[in-house]
Amino acid sequence: MPNPESWFSPDYTTARSRFREAATAAGAALHTIGLTAAGPRGEPLAIDIAWLGAPRPRHVFLHTTGMHGVEAYTGSAVQLALLDSPPAPGPEEAVILVHVLNPYGMAWLRRTNENNVDLNRNFLVNGEAFTGAPELYRVLDPLLNPPSPPARDGFPVRAAALAMRRGFHRVKQAIAEGQYEFDRGLFFGGRELQEGPRLFCAWLQEHVGYAAYVFALDLHTGLGRRGTDTVVLEPGASATAPSALGGALGRTLVDPNRPSVAYTVRGSYGSALSHLLPRSRIDFALQEIGTYPPLKVLHALREENRWHFHGDGSIVHPTKLRLREALCPAAVDWRRKAVNRGVTLARAAARWSFGNER
Repeated sequence: MPNPESWFSPDYTTARSRFREAATAAGAALHTIGLTAAGPRGEPLAIDIAWLGAPRPRHVFLHTTGMHGVEAYTGSAVQLALLDSPPAPGPEEAVILVHVLNPYGMAWLRRTNENNVDLNRNFLVNGEAFTGAPELYRVLDPLLNPPSPPARDGFPVRAAALAMRRGFHRVKQAIAEGQYEFDRGLFFGGRELQEGPRLFCAWLQEHVGYAAYVFALDLHTGLGRRGTDTVVLEPGASATAPSALGGALGRTLVDPNRPSVAYTVRGSYGSALSHLLPRSRIDFALQEIGTYPPLKVLHALREENRWHFHGDGSIVHPTKLRLREALCPAAVDWRRKAVNRGVTLARAAARWSFGNER
């Protein structure tokens, strides 16, 4: 593998072009889901999909990146590295790489989409209403989402004191679970299924719905110890026993229902898969590659959100750069570890997918 940091792109347009060129060079079929929103220079945005292997596979390894926009800089790098030497699917197998589920967020250096929706809180596809918020989130809203431009206001100290008073895990769960009341707030799950998720769900059902087995791996950054990965299970969403799956992946799998670095999420992509693909046996795992301590990441999210709603929202601002650094550090050692972790887990997941005869 070339120097892993070389896979990182400077912007969405470059990343997209590189992904499409790499997919073509690897012999992949390309699918494109065009979206209505545009980038900061008016450039078109799309979810690009590289398909390697059988057109109607029994076994599928499905790798997704960029659910949280700016996190896609790392996900794109991992997928470029995979395409440089892709897993080799057999006659009834396929590798599907979904490049940047939230291209607006990547292009604009946001975690959310054009409607401020956190897409991994937006997949309420089983009839659940887009309403409600944790009671503690309502208490925290003035601290998390002040109606003012970015400014020093003692947030780190205030937030740390509140976490000590209320309990760190309780506060973390309330903030990150997903809320559907504060449309300018952090972790807003939306009022309806967004265009990107809606079109991607339809694509999945049309192209993958007949597969007997699907292993879905969704790559994120920000959570956990710097430069290492945390592999989180979706409660009730996996067909394989955690011990067997963890052994195959070479990881200890985290149950978000237990106090840990993780937390449970409402409206997640992983929870939606069994409803979208009812004929398939599904294993799902979310890979988080750690960057900075949670409070620093949350602070970066908060300040960028303030700039978006209470500044002019332009892409040229220190809050944008700080958010990108918080979720995709520029340090060469971090980038090397992130690509290696991402590629290693993806290859292990592909091997398991292709050997799974259940």
